[in-house]
Parts: sequence; structure tokens; C-alpha cells
Amino acid sequence: MVGVSQRIQKVAESATMAITAKARDLRAAGHQVIGYGAGEPDFPTPAPIVEAAIAAAADPAMHKYTPAGGLPALREAVAAKTGRDSGFEVEASQVIVTNGGKQAVYTGVQCLVDPGDEVLIPAPYWVTYPEVVSLADGVPVPIETGSDSGFKVTVDQLEAARTPRTKLLIFVSPGNPTGAVYTAEEAAEIGRWAVDRGIWVLTDEIYEHLVYGGAAFASLPAEAPELAERCVVVNGVAKTYAMTGWRVGWMIGPTEVIRGALKLQGHLTSNVSNVAQAAALAAVSGPLDEVARMREAFDRRRRTMHRMLNQIDGFDCVEPQGAFYCFPSVRGALGRRIGGRRADTALELAEICLDRAGVAFVPGEAFGAPGYARFSYAMGDDDLATGLTWLQDLLNG
Repeated sequence: MVGVSQRIQKVAESATMAITAKARDLRAAGHQVIGYGAGEPDFPTPAPIVEAAIAAAADPAMHKYTPAGGLPALREAVAAKTGRDSGFEVEASQVIVTNGGKQAVYTGVQCLVDPGDEVLIPAPYWVTYPEVVSLADGVPVPIETGSDSGFKVTVDQLEAARTPRTKLLIFVSPGNPTGAVYTAEEAAEIGRWAVDRGIWVLTDEIYEHLVYGGAAFASLPAEAPELAERCVVVNGVAKTYAMTGWRVGWMIGPTEVIRGALKLQGHLTSNVSNVAQAAALAAVSGPLDEVARMREAFDRRRRTMHRMLNQIDGFDCVEPQGAFYCFPSVRGALGRRIGGRRADTALELAEICLDRAGVAFVPGEAFGAPGYARFSYAMGDDDLATGLTWLQDLLNG
């Protein structure tokens, strides 16, 4: 591709965005399609948050540039919310507000990774993690986990993958795409291992409030306090408060890292939209009643999807404990003809299911896990059950 940098050419398209866009295009063309690809709540943003944004839009002070690192009130509120929700006490000066959690991940990696540094990434992983590492000229090092371990990496696996060039571990719980949730003891063990080996950790806590059943969220630096000086936390309002389109996230870290992040953001984006920041301030400062209501709905859908996926020939789904995804193995459905076509990979299966049944899901190849598939249950109950019924009709015939 003439003129386009090698750096950009090697970046893969986001598979989750691609499958969502394809399903949207098919609907626009008049086809019946139910999509399980999007990782966003189907609920509207709670009214008090929207009202705060409307008030901000009418305030002339919000029509101007504000500090690149975020509104001071929002940085204070994020620090307070972090202590409240995870038990990790931080100062407002340790917070930078970003354009969504995705930019926080990018910024954190840019601040920590030099060319040739190795970054441990437990797989299955969110599609963006390895791409961000590559953009920093780092080396992504996937560590395979499976359903037998609940998709959780062990310290023994981390140690086996470590080399003298290992700089960073990307850790996430609850996990995307698997819904895996690490216990406090597991998180503490991983944190202590990182401290002992002198390895930095970037921990993604975007799904902190979306845990179900007997599972409980555990923040890595809270469970291993000695890690705090080598840990970056990324989070945001997108998943918890149904605010994916508002694009407000944040990064928390040691002073030297935040200082570097402020320099980068000053050149990259300057401040996040002031109106969106005002909405985020209302969200993180307000009650969690609406969050609990949404979580109750997600929990109901989680149980329905888990049951119905396991009723499909060739599917084997571990019950997720967090986030809003199921991640079944589809290996048993591969190697046979479906709708007149043969599916030998999860990618081929996904194409057939979209073409023949009008059901869109993301194949596991996108997450470093061939033979699996991600289904989001952040959708209405009726559509959720209808689409899975279509899938059963296609694959159980």
C-alpha cells in the first residue's frame, strides 16, 4: 500500500467492530439479523447523567479548552470512586481522563513499552491489546488459557513465559471475551509475582461492577498493595453506566507515568469533551441504583444464553462470572457441512451462521482463541432468545 506507514499496515481491523458493522449493513439491506457482536449495554444512559450533560452544554465555561488531564472535579471524583469501589486509595493527581477506556490502554502502553519490550497477554484477549503493543513496537506474548482453567492464567504460566525482555503484563478481570473473574487470592498472587520479578502491570477494570452469582471483583493493586508503584489501572464509564458513546475513560498510575501521559495527551487530543466529562462526573459521583438494575438484567440474560448455547450441537460453554459475554467452544460443530457449506474454523462457522441463519457473532480467532466464539448478552431478552433459537435450528438439524 503506497504511502501508508508500515506501522499502520500491520494493525488488524477490530473484529468486533467489523462484525457489528456487517450485521448493521445487512439489516439496512432488509435482512433479518440478530447480532451478538457488540460489547455495549443496550440500556439508555441514566437520566440524571444526561441531565448533567445538558446543563454543561448550556454553561459557557464548558465551551472552552480545559486541562488536558481532565476537569479537576472529575479527577477528584474518579480518585474517590476508585477507593470506594475497589479499595485502592489514590490521589487526583494520579488520574488522567481519556477519550474512553481504549485510549487509556493505548496511553498506558505508550508510556511503558519501548521497542523490543515483551508484553505478556493472557489469551483469549480483547482484540485491541496486542495491536496497541505492536503500535508501541513492543512484542505481544500471548499465554494460552482454556475452559478447563476457567480462562484464567496461573503464576506458573506467567513465569514460564517470562524472559529478560518482559516489561509488562496486561491483566483484566472480569474478562473480555470470556467473562472470567479472578478471586482476590488469585489476583494477589499474580500481583506479588509481578513485584518479585520487577514487571509492570496494566490492569483493565472496565467491567468491575458486572459480576454475578458468588463472584466478586478484586482490584489487583488493592489485593497486592506493594504493586502500586508498578501498576497502571484503566477504567471508564462505558460499561457500568451504559455510556459507550460518551467516550470517557481514565488511567490511574504512579506520578511519573501520569506525567508522561499528560505530555502525550497534550499533543494527541488535549481535553476530553467537557460535556461528556460533566456527564461522567455525575455518573461516578452518583448512586449505583441503575447499575444494579442493569446488572440484574445482564445476569438473567447470562443464564439464558449459557443454557441455550449448551443446547447447540457441538457447543460447550463455561458459565461466565462477569462482564456480558459467553465464550463457548465451537470445536464440536466444526468439520461438518452446515447449510450446504463446510466449516473447518470458527471464522468459517461465523460466516455460515450469518449468511444462513442471520446470526452474527465474533469468531475466537479475533481473540487469540481458535475454536471458540464470543456472544454478547448485552441485548434485549427477546432478541437474545430468538437468535439462539435460529442458531439451534441451523446447527441441530
